[in-house]
Amino acid sequence: MPPLGPRTLRIAVVDDDEGVRELMRSTLDRVGATVDLYPGAQFFLDRAIFTDYDVIFCDLMLPGLSGIDLLFEVRGKAPSVPFVIISGQAAVSDAIEAMKAGATDFLVKPFRIQSLLDIVKRLTQDTASRTVSGIWRREKEQNFAIGNSTVWKSVLEKAKRVAELSSTVLIRGETGTGKEVVAKYIASFGPRAGKPFVTLNCAAIPDDLIESELFGHVRGAFSGATNARRGLFEEAEGGTLLLDEVGSMPMAAQAKVLRALEEFQIRRVGDNRSVAVDVRIIASTNLDIEAAVRGQTFRDDLYYRLAVVTLWVPALRAREEDKLVLADHFLRMFSKPSQYPRRLSAEAKDLILHDPFPGNIRELKHAIEQACALSAREELVAEDFPLLLARADAASDADVETGGDGPRTVTQERLQEALVRTGGNRVEAARQLRISRSTLYRLLRKTLPEPPRDHSK
Repeated sequence: MPPLGPRTLRIAVVDDDEGVRELMRSTLDRVGATVDLYPGAQFFLDRAIFTDYDVIFCDLMLPGLSGIDLLFEVRGKAPSVPFVIISGQAAVSDAIEAMKAGATDFLVKPFRIQSLLDIVKRLTQDTASRTVSGIWRREKEQNFAIGNSTVWKSVLEKAKRVAELSSTVLIRGETGTGKEVVAKYIASFGPRAGKPFVTLNCAAIPDDLIESELFGHVRGAFSGATNARRGLFEEAEGGTLLLDEVGSMPMAAQAKVLRALEEFQIRRVGDNRSVAVDVRIIASTNLDIEAAVRGQTFRDDLYYRLAVVTLWVPALRAREEDKLVLADHFLRMFSKPSQYPRRLSAEAKDLILHDPFPGNIRELKHAIEQACALSAREELVAEDFPLLLARADAASDADVETGGDGPRTVTQERLQEALVRTGGNRVEAARQLRISRSTLYRLLRKTLPEPPRDHSK
């Protein structure tokens, strides 16, 4: 069987039999699939994002939660993901019942290799739209629609409505919030979906080269221009051009961009002929663009032309409920293929939840990447995030006193009493002291070299 498609399919195998898991992995590896192995249903629930997978294979008879239990869980959150029940000969009738309950197919053990491959091939062919447009679907889920917060969903809803229009869009927000992600989301819908998406970081190009980058040049237009070259306006023909950090664009280039927006024509550097272009312009900035207009470093007419529709991307601190969802996504992104996806300890989760992340999503991503690169543990702990710990320590110094008798004081005696009273249960101790778990953890590190523990277990 040839490779299954132009991209790597991702398949989950949930089976308590290591031999079956490894057989399926080695078989599907040979046809270009990426296979994640899980020894049980609960293990899968604790670590997996259902929509990450193109097909889920699950043994019917598992210790603890059964294959049927997992089927109901998956169907409740990812009804379109193919779910294949694996069963022994004696349980074929149960497998049929599983089909009635929502399973897509079943595979009887011991199975032939070809039977396994046939099921995968059939499912990926039957869902041709998932296979062909699956790249977009998966990218939207992984890069766009990550997060359940109301503010983030509101941004995506507005972006999807804007995608159907031809209006220019100005996306605003702090650095690292995902402005380019929103721009790509807009470009993935509407009449320009699937067309070129071209990005120029206006802050990264020298002033004397930005016009050539945008509009191209003819041979001999300037020293070093040995060949004619198309600019990004032409490269994006029919699609979308993102002017990232547009507030940094030099004034001379701003005038030519304005002309291109108004006349739908550009002129290459050194040429006296105009070229018609059909491009949708999206711009983004983290600057106070109104202040730039007042300071006469940004043209007011270009500002009004770009800001026909303005979208504000919220900072991560305004998306508290999305932090752990994003962290889990990055854990999967940076886990090695041979590993189970990393996970966070309760203290690491608390640390992430209470950090302000001034660098927003980009900073969270880099923190997870560093922790995955440097830690050998499957479960990442608070110490794997030194920058976050240092920031939390500084915050706790300001927020919580250790000593004295003020209303915000958490003394060493109170810490000891709370831990003894709760049998060493740090979560409950933090609740009783009315402080976060990460604050309790930091205070323990500072004041109790050997905190009391529950030794009854």
